[in-house]
Amino acid sequence: MLSHGFGKRVTSGSEKRGVALDMAGLTRAAEPVPSGRPQARVNIIDKTDEEIWAAADPLWRDLLKNSNEGKYGEFVSSFAKSLALAMNQVVVNHQFANSELARSLSDNFDRLAIIRRGEHITVLYRQRSTKKQGEWLGRLVLGYENGEVRIFAASIF
Repeated sequence: MLSHGFGKRVTSGSEKRGVALDMAGLTRAAEPVPSGRPQARVNIIDKTDEEIWAAADPLWRDLLKNSNEGKYGEFVSSFAKSLALAMNQVVVNHQFANSELARSLSDNFDRLAIIRRGEHITVLYRQRSTKKQGEWLGRLVLGYENGEVRIFAASIF
């Protein structure tokens, strides 16, 4: 496996306009531990490519599955609080209902790249549809929120 992930095919078991749900993220502040001293801040950019792919791929698969099934609650379950609160449920449900692409995302995708900056990483995928010809660029922006890897942006172009 190439460390940058180019050309790595991933398969899971489970319009003219693309699906775009996007928002910049928050950063995680140091948290007190029982000793009373702040805990060191965890920065996702310090993770290896393998660790990032191991976290990102299941999140991407869940987004694909829940988008295809139109399950809004499950779709946003891994979003950072700021992104989930900023999303308009009516608009997202409309997107699910009216976008052939949003309801026909293939569980076959290719890993393309990881981009590190600040306290977030961007993970890029080549995404296909089960009903539409062509390829789309899938993007996840991941970071830590309350000690967990969360989605700070997700889009398909």
